[in-house]
Amino acid sequence: MRSLARAARTSSSVTCNSSSSECPDGDTGRARQTHRMAFDEFRVELTGYCYRMLGSGFEAEDAVQETLVRAWRAADRYNERTGSVRTWLYRIATNVCVDMLRSAQRRALAMDLTAPARSGDALGEPLPDDRWIHPIPDARALPEDSAVRRETIRLAFVAALQHLPPRQRAVLILRDVLCWSAEEVAALLESSTAAVNSALQRARAALPATKPGRPVDAAQRDLLDRYCAAFERHDIDTLVGLLHEDATMSMPPFAWWLRGRADIRRALLDPEAACAGARLVPARANGSPAFWQTRPGPDGTHAPFALVILDVADDAIAGIVTYLDAPRLLPLFRLPLPPAAAATRPGLGSPDRCPGAAGHAIPVIR
Repeated sequence: MRSLARAARTSSSVTCNSSSSECPDGDTGRARQTHRMAFDEFRVELTGYCYRMLGSGFEAEDAVQETLVRAWRAADRYNERTGSVRTWLYRIATNVCVDMLRSAQRRALAMDLTAPARSGDALGEPLPDDRWIHPIPDARALPEDSAVRRETIRLAFVAALQHLPPRQRAVLILRDVLCWSAEEVAALLESSTAAVNSALQRARAALPATKPGRPVDAAQRDLLDRYCAAFERHDIDTLVGLLHEDATMSMPPFAWWLRGRADIRRALLDPEAACAGARLVPARANGSPAFWQTRPGPDGTHAPFALVILDVADDAIAGIVTYLDAPRLLPLFRLPLPPAAAATRPGLGSPDRCPGAAGHAIPVIR
């Protein structure tokens, strides 16, 4: 128990409500409060781990909450001689994630689901929520003092991880992302070092290739500034000039997506794609450049209706993913809902026409 107490002294974010049935009186209550404070120290890194496993910020939060509840209930049985608190929590989190993945479909990006559309093609029907890789705020998945690379929560990398079986996925994340030793992973999974090394080799061989993300520097900031300015001016020629020749554009929950400057340009020039006054407000998501796309309401106040995540490579925009369900995403990012959105159920509303991150007409979320 000494390691739990030491960890608790470094965290004060969990408090106990003495009126709650989950806060017993006396020594038991104080001990459990100590445990909860110790466990909360690991919340962010556990969320990042569960997000890579599950591909959804919402499910990652659920998995971490379940992990901490299980740990809190079993805290009296924790024995530090069998491993650190951190290892114990990761073992619980791995079991929670594997259980959640037993009957789940593989989450994906639109580019993994269908062939590219052509500009002018209908969007089609939205796909169920459980088909999609969802975004996550950087602050919820990347500890501030962590050396874990930001690119390991990029959408493309997380989508690639979903191709692996759950235990191989866990091994690869623990070994190649979190830099655990083979012995540590074997202890966590209650397996042998040889089995862990074998699973890692198979996972590396099966993992689809992804391009590494580019660190933010002056050149990238300049590129993003020019992109935002061109978007807000609806300057199509400049906007397209900032894209890779084979850039992609997609808009979950629709399987519709485009590849290449030519098709994206034609979509941008659609007369119905105009959305006067739309703006891009910087956000931090998936270790990538991200923006809330806003539009003015009747009183002129801007409110988000989409989250735009960009993929930057070789000094150009290589991918644009626009998540349309802003009212659902805002609480995940700890942002307040606009009054109009807070008064309605999150989801796709009436099919008003308004451009996405690259200007194509999309249903507006109300």
